[in-house]
Amino acid sequence: MGELYGEVFFILLVFSADKVVLFTLGRRVLGKRKVLSESEIKPRLPEDFEVLGIAEKLLGYDRIMVRCLDGFTRLCRIRGKMKRRVWIKVNDIVAVSPWDFQTDKRGDITHRYKGNQAEWLKNNGYLKDLRI
Repeated sequence: MGELYGEVFFILLVFSADKVVLFTLGRRVLGKRKVLSESEIKPRLPEDFEVLGIAEKLLGYDRIMVRCLDGFTRLCRIRGKMKRRVWIKVNDIVAVSPWDFQTDKRGDITHRYKGNQAEWLKNNGYLKDLRI
């Protein structure tokens, strides 16, 4: 009744001897997908306007004190896009985007680096001025 063709499952219905109609039932995944190990994934590097930092103190809601590479300790908030998707703990490495005003006191957290990504940043010299 059905035939497996590539990645889509078709049902063949024959109405007459010269006419065949194909209906798709949806996508099928054949075989295993390739999973990259975490060590193979290159971390997102900070943009020109961003600074790397370490989360020092959780202040509640979406506010965190972050010690940055440029020597300032900033009161940062978690960006709205990341607020309920990313959980930041003390001593996590984060990318901070300083505000246009109060650049030395306030900022937005734009990215949290996982353990293997933080290790990659440390090995490649991005965190040499930061005491962890």
